[in-house]
Amino acid sequence: MDCYLDIELRADPEFPPSLLMSALFGKFHRRLVEYGAGRIGVSFPDVGTGIALGERLRLHGSQADLQMLMNDNWLMGMRDHTVLGSISPVPVDARQRLVRRVQAKSSPERLRRRLIVRKGISEHDALLAIPDHAAEKLSLPYVVLKSRSTGQQFRLFVEHCPPQDKKVVGLFNTYGLSPSATVPWF
Repeated sequence: MDCYLDIELRADPEFPPSLLMSALFGKFHRRLVEYGAGRIGVSFPDVGTGIALGERLRLHGSQADLQMLMNDNWLMGMRDHTVLGSISPVPVDARQRLVRRVQAKSSPERLRRRLIVRKGISEHDALLAIPDHAAEKLSLPYVVLKSRSTGQQFRLFVEHCPPQDKKVVGLFNTYGLSPSATVPWF
């Protein structure tokens, strides 16, 4: 990952940045599904505390991979809402950061159904084992995406782990996230 490309959201009085970032990220994800996952990672350089990822999406990869990704017109419909940077080399003094997806165990009902099937216990016993208040709530920033398979909206929570000096090489999923591989952080 020796290059990066920033896509910055323009201020828009009609749409909040979180809505625009969700739309941009959804388009990026669909493009990665077509292009193939693995070699392009993402970060959100303006991420802060709370639920906002900021107003900039940074793509990380080789110059060839980023150029191939950008050759398609996947930003159609977002061009009026974004400022596209140029593919640039990563600064030599950049640190590394793991940017990963975090999924909450947020549906006690789903967990109970799974427990009933896997352990063969009754609904009553499953309810005792997993009460409604067991739902996990995350306070991480997120984008709202729509599942192409179910049509339902869901929150994709993104965690930026602490910066580190060591680079970890690995693959990225179709969201540009990885459970282990790092991206340059600057």
